[in-house]
Amino acid sequence: MVTAGNAPSLGPALSRLADAAAELVGARYAVLSVVDPERGLVDALFTAGPGAEELRRAARRPAAGAGLAGQLLRNPRPLVLREPTDDPRVCGLRADAPRPGGFLGLPLRVAEEVFGNLYLARTEGGAFSGDEVRLLTVLAAQAGIAIGNARLQETARLRERWIEGAAAVTNTLLAERSAADALTTVAEQARVLADAAAGVVLTPTGDGGMEITAASAPRDPEGLVGTTILPGSPVLVQLLGGEPVFIEDSATDPRMTTAVRTRFGPSMMLPLQSGGRLVGTLALPRRRYGRPYTELERQLAARFASQAALALVLAGARADRERLAVFEDRDRIARDLHDLVVQRLFATEMMLESTRRRATEPVADELLARAVDELDSTVQEVRTAIFALQQPPADASATFRGRVLRETAGAAALLGFSPSVRFTGAVDALVGPESEELLLSGLRGALAAAHRRPGVSRIEVEVDATAALPSGGAGVRLRVYDDGLREDGTRGTESLTQVPRAEPPDGV
Repeated sequence: MVTAGNAPSLGPALSRLADAAAELVGARYAVLSVVDPERGLVDALFTAGPGAEELRRAARRPAAGAGLAGQLLRNPRPLVLREPTDDPRVCGLRADAPRPGGFLGLPLRVAEEVFGNLYLARTEGGAFSGDEVRLLTVLAAQAGIAIGNARLQETARLRERWIEGAAAVTNTLLAERSAADALTTVAEQARVLADAAAGVVLTPTGDGGMEITAASAPRDPEGLVGTTILPGSPVLVQLLGGEPVFIEDSATDPRMTTAVRTRFGPSMMLPLQSGGRLVGTLALPRRRYGRPYTELERQLAARFASQAALALVLAGARADRERLAVFEDRDRIARDLHDLVVQRLFATEMMLESTRRRATEPVADELLARAVDELDSTVQEVRTAIFALQQPPADASATFRGRVLRETAGAAALLGFSPSVRFTGAVDALVGPESEELLLSGLRGALAAAHRRPGVSRIEVEVDATAALPSGGAGVRLRVYDDGLREDGTRGTESLTQVPRAEPPDGV
């Protein structure tokens, strides 16, 4: 008991207890099983005694409610069987185990809670005596205490991790971050805390669906950002209603309709809702056939989503205040510009009036030239100022240019550096809706391929709306270059995507 209590972790402690139980009563083998109370299945299995390795390989993990395991859970009292060779409950525990001559089953419990069972069997010596049962009951109690303490410690550690993670997300979101960075931060932190294969944030679309706008999936990021859930999907009805959705297997659940669902298994989809406002949805899928989420993990993740939603709302309010300050500053600049333009035009008018009176003098031509130069300079300043003041906020992503910048910003979180982006021509006016999706798909594929190549330190993204297609027609060309290491040992990979150019609007 002292040795088990000093073990560094639960596994070695339970293995030592199984060994001690077999040694104390001369059992041929001992089996210690730990039960998952939520799923009703044997969660861990420890064997001891001669042939332990064979038993471990041959052992099944039966449902906790079946056979002898179920009987001990329903009636947690020592169970002693004499000559149990023909008892179907014992035979069902192990397919390849030696047929026992005496069998003992003991529940591992603390107070009224049962954490598992201890089974012992021997082929010689007959049934276990009362003294042996009492001795092993002490060991079973020690095992129950060890399992109970380990679960309490694990619960405390898990709660602490989620609380610290939620605090870190709140601090990060309230710092100087853009809206896209804020969503990526939530997805990344939640993925780490939940031990998930991916963390994604979906936001409502204009047609009543949802789209993945931020994702964190280091091992397999391809195809996540931009994936949509169409309106009318069963899972969407729950999400838009602010209800969490828990899925045992994303690949087979009929409620899941996206193309990426086949890559994932257990999943949580949690509404990011604050004050009745649905900001989006946080989805945390695990790998196919991965460990299901426990009830505690679901509760902690739901609390994290609530706090993250509040932080997102506060961050959005802060960003709105900053945009308002920018607009106010632009208004001030516009007023100053108006005053400057009026003064210069007034001065130019006076110069021209003076020239008109002195038209017969030699200096007239010089004055007229100066007036024209002043007017030209004024027009150029006004055009530059108007263009600058008409630009949308930096985090706007409704345009094609904004969506390209959003894709590269999302890739920067995985790459560790920001790709360089260059636009040539009026890309927002010359890229049609269908061509836009083709170009964005090519960009995502090229960025995902670059992420998988070793040694990538530089990525260049160029969008040229003045390019010519191989056929000679006008087109838009997307070029993505990275300096990663190729399979043949050389460096540098270039990806090209070309689409026809749309007809420009009038005046472009």
